[in-house]
Amino acid sequence: MSLVSILEKYRETFHPVIPFDPSTDKFYPFDLTDKNKAPGPELVADTESFAMYIHATLRAQHCRYGVGGYGEHRTLYARSRHFDGATEPRRLHLGTDIWGPAGTGVMSPLDGIVHSFAFNNNDGDYGATLILTHNLEGTGFHTLYGHLSLNSLKNLQEGKAIRKGDTIGEFGMRFENGNWPPHLHFQLIRDMQDWKGDYPGVCKFSERASWLDNCPDPEPVLQLGRFIEP
Repeated sequence: MSLVSILEKYRETFHPVIPFDPSTDKFYPFDLTDKNKAPGPELVADTESFAMYIHATLRAQHCRYGVGGYGEHRTLYARSRHFDGATEPRRLHLGTDIWGPAGTGVMSPLDGIVHSFAFNNNDGDYGATLILTHNLEGTGFHTLYGHLSLNSLKNLQEGKAIRKGDTIGEFGMRFENGNWPPHLHFQLIRDMQDWKGDYPGVCKFSERASWLDNCPDPEPVLQLGRFIEP
């Protein structure tokens, strides 16, 4: 059985990754492609202005969190040279972003162990990053949590057991999360390909097929689509 099929089979058993009340909370679907003209290049380039845009939009839409981004081709990555390339820049987003206040708790959706962690301290990078390894029906896979607080990495060691629902971190502030407005980058990864404490969250558009195959849509785990504000 494929990983996607297994995740669909278990989708009702996963613990929420962030705290929210499903009876009242709604999520705003942010579009950060060039179709959305509101956050122009100058706004996105300035982290404080970008954060104000995120916060103001959520407040205006009466939503606790913003969500989206899987498979998006995002021009906003031009804000950082971290995504440049010699022949083609990286612009295709491989995870789902959840936008919200710094300090928001992050929980593990299922049992696992700590695969690796690191402080990827480049402008536009993940900042504090945690990767867990999981197994369902003999199929191994990984979950990556990017843009955490540095405090989230304290007292960790590779191989440490993590239980479903354990609080494993929190949304970081700009000085520790790669210089972004507070949010969580959540990504599924089949094969870590020898990466530790890091794994690309953005790829070249021309290479999208292989990257998206190794990083399937996290929605079966997150299950946030039903809470998106229509």
